Amino acid sequence: MFICIDIEKTLYTRTSKLGCEHTYERKKTIVVLRCDNCGEVFKRNKGSMDPNRLNNNFFHCCPDCDPKRFAQKKGAERKIIWDKTVSSLDDISKL
Repeated sequence: MFICIDIEKTLYTRTSKLGCEHTYERKKTIVVLRCDNCGEVFKRNKGSMDPNRLNNNFFHCCPDCDPKRFAQKKGAERKIIWDKTVSSLDDISKL
């Protein structure tokens, strides 16, 4: 689940040719996500992600979870719904 986009600032110090030290900062854009498998909050660089996946229409897995196993589990859940007959008495809103 997509939560928000944060900006992480890092300060660095460099030494010029004349020996003076100058500080400068770099900004890194971080995406905060919640794992749809275990519910843990994790961060990922925005540059390493496809911009189309930065919403809640896609599932997100943390580095600790196995994304292929998660995808198989979700596919099995959807298959149960697809295999139901039209004449079943299940309410559509509960699917």
